[in-house]
Amino acid sequence: MAFGNMGNTSGTGVLFTRNPSTGEKKLYGEFLVNAQGEDVVAGIRTPEDLDTMKNCMPEAYKELVENCEILESHYKDMMDIEFTVQENRLWMLQCRTGKRTGKAAVKIAVDMVNEGLVDKRSAIKMVEPQHLDQLFTLSLRIRPLTKTKLATGLPASPGAAVGQVVFCADDAETWHAQGKKAILVRTETSPEDVGGMHAAAGILTARGGMTSHAAVVARGWGKCCVSGCSDIRVNDAEKVVVIGNTLIREENGSPSMETLVNFRRLKVMANADTPEDALTARNNGAQGIGLCRTEHMFFASDDRIKSVRKMIMAVTLEQRKAALDLLLPYQRSDFEGIFRAMDGLPVTIRLLDPPLHEFLPEEVNPMLGFRGCRLGISYPELTEMQARAIFQAAVLVSNQGVKVFPEIMVPLVGTPQELGHQVSLIRIVAKTVFAEMGTTLSYKVGTMIEIPRAALVADEIAKEADFFSFGTNDLTQMTFGYSRDDVAKFLPIYLSNGILQNDPLRCLIKEDLKVGICGETVGSLLLLHSSQRPD
Repeated sequence: MAFGNMGNTSGTGVLFTRNPSTGEKKLYGEFLVNAQGEDVVAGIRTPEDLDTMKNCMPEAYKELVENCEILESHYKDMMDIEFTVQENRLWMLQCRTGKRTGKAAVKIAVDMVNEGLVDKRSAIKMVEPQHLDQLFTLSLRIRPLTKTKLATGLPASPGAAVGQVVFCADDAETWHAQGKKAILVRTETSPEDVGGMHAAAGILTARGGMTSHAAVVARGWGKCCVSGCSDIRVNDAEKVVVIGNTLIREENGSPSMETLVNFRRLKVMANADTPEDALTARNNGAQGIGLCRTEHMFFASDDRIKSVRKMIMAVTLEQRKAALDLLLPYQRSDFEGIFRAMDGLPVTIRLLDPPLHEFLPEEVNPMLGFRGCRLGISYPELTEMQARAIFQAAVLVSNQGVKVFPEIMVPLVGTPQELGHQVSLIRIVAKTVFAEMGTTLSYKVGTMIEIPRAALVADEIAKEADFFSFGTNDLTQMTFGYSRDDVAKFLPIYLSNGILQNDPLRCLIKEDLKVGICGETVGSLLLLHSSQRPD
């Protein structure tokens, strides 16, 4: 038993070997002189910073720092440590892996790789799924409005503008294409920036006078521009601008996260249904879009939902085509924005797979009901409209210099005949659109394997498909006969009794196979290398 309440040469404390909020490599903790551990934990007394111990017990503090280094080196992780000092002698009471925020988890993992403590594979395991949820949740600091000005520049072109800071012309154009306002911030502008300057809501430059390039161009367009703002420092590489003590970033991203993503060995693609989602995925390291759910696009406005309802409720072919004609521009516009955001990367677009109750609140459409390819086969004009929107958008942005790699995915296929029907229809539409627009481009047509029968006859379906993606949600539900709607009622019992080892809707074990996988199981995907795998 060590006693920290033996006078001013004794004390107790709790610390983390790194900052659990930010991940900074610096001891982070609290210390109380002449106290026991429960005094810190129970909040009986207000503890002080660890610097207190450094000042009043320097030898014990030095030993504590050395011990922290030893423990981190041994456990290869950030540690949570409790200790007591009894009459200047340090006693280490216990240590355990320290809890941390998502931001800290990523930084600690990356830093420990750079320090040689862990390898990249171990670093990835240090970041849990909930850490990423935290990291990608935007946080706001609410500050009272003040009349304090941050900086002063020249009124190159009068007006006012509000928007998200961007640091290159291309980003300004991308944001504008998505209907979002951007402020283009540059050290100085050049003729190559004209497209972004036109797209931006306003322009801010660190250098330049009333007759600078930015000033002249902005005045000609009547666009707000502040030039020669010498109080700002623009860092294009880090995408930050510093104004006095204020630092403004282009994105709420994390340099450490970008480094961690580069540790991956798997190709990671995103679920993204809108241009905004696509841009966010791109900025966070996605290597393309693995699933774009076209039904989700129709919730962007009341007009879209009404058009979908007209299509669903149509009695005649003419009524249905009229509703689809209303939907075509919306789809084409969304695909244009997505293709621009994913310039040079593949985009897999799933054709309409709507549970009808999503659009008609009083409608019931069972999981095994009228959806997926069954819709496209029953109403070929629906597949034709979506394929036309995809190909028109692809050609339009391709003509503007964007590299487009569209992959069209037919959902809920159970037989090769179903896929063959839809593939033929899509290729006819592609040929028609390319003839109308005077150009062609490469594309793929594939399917999502989400029905057990499709998995069993995959060799036959493969003759019609350019690619497969395994939809593990429906595939698992149909294989086990479970429904995600009520599985929680009995699954805990199955797990506790050992009937199942893992939640089949969340855990997947597969041998090496080059396929796409989407669904909740992806978060805990475990790849096993077969000892009999050919070289």
